[in-house]
Amino acid sequence: MKRRMPEATPADHLEFLVQGSAPEPYRTIIERRGNNLTATCTCPAGQNGIYCKHRIRILQGITENVVSNNLEEVAVVASWLPGTDVQKAIVEVSEAQQVLTMAEKNLAAAKKRFAQSLRD
Repeated sequence: MKRRMPEATPADHLEFLVQGSAPEPYRTIIERRGNNLTATCTCPAGQNGIYCKHRIRILQGITENVVSNNLEEVAVVASWLPGTDVQKAIVEVSEAQQVLTMAEKNLAAAKKRFAQSLRD
């Protein structure tokens, strides 16, 4: 008996133009195939495969700096996020950012106390 291979699910594919620091907007593409998300961006960080705020913001449903005429599709992308490994990674980055922010505040306070102790 020959097993039938499941049909490939078509990918959902959405593109956005995002205004960044360059004069020309960056092109950010988000694709979903099943429960897998991929995202690319033409910004320097995205081109180098590192953290890119343009992709993260769209994945989180943030329309700030999106200059294409499809703002409503940002919410569609955000609806794809729950339950994915990308969501877990975004949470991880957010938590690490909170820890870093607190550490920076603690360091600034410690430096202030140190400077004060030198004046006493």
